[in-house]
Amino acid sequence: MMLLLKNATVVNADGTMITDVLIGDGIVKRMERDIDELEAEIIDCAGKLVFPGFIDMHCHLRDPGQTHKEDIETGSRAALAGGYTAVCCMPNTTPPLDNAAMITYVKERSRVAGNAEVYPIGAITQGQAGAKLCEFGKMKAAGAIAVSDDGKPVENGAVMLNALKYAKTFGIPLISHSEDKTISADGVVNAGENATVAGFRGIPKAAESVAVARDVLLAEEADAPIHIAHVSTAQSIEVIRSAKARGVKVTCETCPHYVAATDDEILSYNTSAKINPPLRSSSDVEAVIAGLVDGTIDVIATDHAPHSRDEKNVEFDYAPFGSVGLETAFSVAYTHLVLTENIKLTDLSRLMSAKPAEILGLDGGRIIEGARADIAIVDPDEEYTVNAEDFVSKGKNSVFDGWRLKGRVVKTIVGGEVKF
Repeated sequence: MMLLLKNATVVNADGTMITDVLIGDGIVKRMERDIDELEAEIIDCAGKLVFPGFIDMHCHLRDPGQTHKEDIETGSRAALAGGYTAVCCMPNTTPPLDNAAMITYVKERSRVAGNAEVYPIGAITQGQAGAKLCEFGKMKAAGAIAVSDDGKPVENGAVMLNALKYAKTFGIPLISHSEDKTISADGVVNAGENATVAGFRGIPKAAESVAVARDVLLAEEADAPIHIAHVSTAQSIEVIRSAKARGVKVTCETCPHYVAATDDEILSYNTSAKINPPLRSSSDVEAVIAGLVDGTIDVIATDHAPHSRDEKNVEFDYAPFGSVGLETAFSVAYTHLVLTENIKLTDLSRLMSAKPAEILGLDGGRIIEGARADIAIVDPDEEYTVNAEDFVSKGKNSVFDGWRLKGRVVKTIVGGEVKF
């Protein structure tokens, strides 16, 4: 069936235009005003914003082995509810996605689910143990979109240097979880006044920034691309800004919770606010926003990290790290970045669609004639209170539960088909 989006305000990274969009055979057929196509199903987009489908470079779908938290079917449906037409799932499953057979498993489960596209990320090291490199070429051939040991850092510098060279050889992006475990140790929140007041062990900011500096320097040594995951500190951003200025092939992401929330959230002892890297101070939030404004930070990713109620409903020290994010990411970014006039709608399109597609080498990230019809339609005026119990995701552990947000995804189109 053909779809006709009437009166669409299309928001691409390079500009906004009001047009009709005719979709057929899974692609954008025509974009012009006043298209008259009698055979098409009409979707009136007056008053709505029409974005290229969002692409999440960083989420955890917990499948295989941890499906009580999430699985590929529920996670990819949750993605649709957030306007995501593609998500990239991290390899810290049980067992890890560290070989071609595991990558094939995820791809097949995604095909059967038929929701948002799921692109598996293979592990850097076997068993994510930080010692022997995985077979990047075989995993890429099976469908791995990138490699990462996310959830764990590659602590051995020589292994990381070889991984960067190996990834460069196979033309596959390497995503680094930059954390110095000897510094973060057994901390559970950001080190600072709030940690002291709440009585929690703190994680110094240097646990992230020192590791970011090492990984950036190793990428420079290897003359290889590197993507830094979940950047949260002013120091990390400055390291990356400086590296970019001297030509290092580094890109990075941050997450909605590092834009909108601070470590004030831990004062309520809400375990959904236990996240790694931890929620930071207001000065770090300001630095993250500045990094988004000046282009130092390339991508907004969710780091969607679902857990069961029983796992999170324990003492703060014993709760696992993580907050879900697929279903609130756009609303948080729109409310706390666009409506505050820090960035423009076109910037949001770049951060959530165009740049992830570019870094990962995916077709997508823009709405143009001939492109695959992956589209998110948003009502910018809808205001709502987040209720985690209403999430499609199995995970209800949202740091934004109860927050008032504006801007909500109302339809998600994948390959020309309305999926949400």
